Amino acid sequence: MSDAVPPRRGTAPGAASPGPAPSGVAAAPPPVPLTSAGGPDRAEALLSSLAPSLVDWLPRQRWFAGKGSPVTGLAPVTAVDLLPVGPAGGAPGLLHLLVRARQSGTGSDDCYQLLLGVRRVLPPHLAPALVGRPDDGPLRGLAVYEALADPRPAGLLLERLRVPGRLGPLRFAREPGASLPSGLVPRLLGVEQSNSSVVYGDRYILKLFRRVGPGVNPDLELPRALARTGCARVPAPAAWLEAEPPGAAEPVTLGVLQPFLPGSADGWRLALDALAAGDGFTAAARALGQATAEVHRALAAALPTVDLDPPRLERIAAAMRHRLDVTAEAVPALRPYRDALRAAYDELTRPPGPGRPRRAQRIHGDLHLGQALRTPDGNWSLIDFEGEPARPLADRRRPQPVEQDVAGMLRSFDYAAAVGRAAGTDWAPRAREAYCDGYAAAHRDPREDGPLLVAQETDKAVYEVLYEARHRPDWLPVPLSAIRRLAERADGVRRP
Repeated sequence: MSDAVPPRRGTAPGAASPGPAPSGVAAAPPPVPLTSAGGPDRAEALLSSLAPSLVDWLPRQRWFAGKGSPVTGLAPVTAVDLLPVGPAGGAPGLLHLLVRARQSGTGSDDCYQLLLGVRRVLPPHLAPALVGRPDDGPLRGLAVYEALADPRPAGLLLERLRVPGRLGPLRFAREPGASLPSGLVPRLLGVEQSNSSVVYGDRYILKLFRRVGPGVNPDLELPRALARTGCARVPAPAAWLEAEPPGAAEPVTLGVLQPFLPGSADGWRLALDALAAGDGFTAAARALGQATAEVHRALAAALPTVDLDPPRLERIAAAMRHRLDVTAEAVPALRPYRDALRAAYDELTRPPGPGRPRRAQRIHGDLHLGQALRTPDGNWSLIDFEGEPARPLADRRRPQPVEQDVAGMLRSFDYAAAVGRAAGTDWAPRAREAYCDGYAAAHRDPREDGPLLVAQETDKAVYEVLYEARHRPDWLPVPLSAIRRLAERADGVRRP
């Protein structure tokens, strides 16, 4: 999806699953009883039982990355029974799986986290969450479904996090000093694209990553680092879940529990409300810019920074040129602007002048209005530090210029203006300037290094052109309008 505009709100994962399960006679018990954990043979048996259902179910999930290409193979990574299935009419089982899905059409081989409920008889209200009823193997005849839609297994996840420890390859960890109450009622949110979130009693929110890989996820690493600095702009993690698959070089981050911010509104909704009321957004944008700068300053204090020396800048510019060329080949409407946009990337590699050092540090990585929450007391918080989920985890953990985050927010103002039918007015330019003013008041002015900011915004707009052309052609004029503006500016640089 485009970074500048949040996804459409939708139903919970599994809403397109098969209809109600047959009721009446309970299914036959499984030939192999569920156990508390299992080795490779157990994982193979479970996946063999589930494979026919998962091959059909996985591509229909909103968080599945390989849209448009069928799953051609499944391989188990880990399998753990968090809760054994009870007798007919008793407690549901909860199965945790890490599964590698192969797609020959895309060449992808991604690992996904699955939380599957298991019942002998599926209640009618859980019918939309049905994954399938295996015909053989350990789960033969049982109803397997998306567990997060069921309060009983969803509640068990919080109970596991309350008591740190291990279960097979899974590790449940809690921040020292964090006190988690029991009995909080869970509810699944249906708003994410790449992850799933469960809110517990409006006190905590558990984000579960679906597409996972080795290494600490930035959405755990960065909020923890910020908490150590005392930065209050980001909710501090209270607990987390990770896996240590056999042979893995690093643990895999599976989920993060953070305080929930009830009554908050995201910046995207606030901007659209302001547009609908005919109001400006400058005061809110200025405060949001200040909040962003405070987070960047805290990240620079908590984690290492690096110099953006000429070789690093050339690598950044080369990657931008490559994205531009790939996009121009795919989207003919971009081709007339290619030479002018390349000039912006060439300008990036020129020395910035004396007294203007360039640094790279850890950043948010996917900043837009939907990633900012304004709490009832009027303060802004930033959330979702995962970065762009489609990019490799190692790339998302590399230091980057803070101008990348700033550019993402500036593009988001343009998208809000387009959706609010204010494109071509001064709404977005005023919000953009106010945001930069607020940032400058708390840090350094991102406009001082014009070539770096322009190059980052250009790269972001090029990314949006490719995305919109592939997924939402009706939205293509939004980034193309920015492309024209940026190309005209680059032409002015080339012809002083």
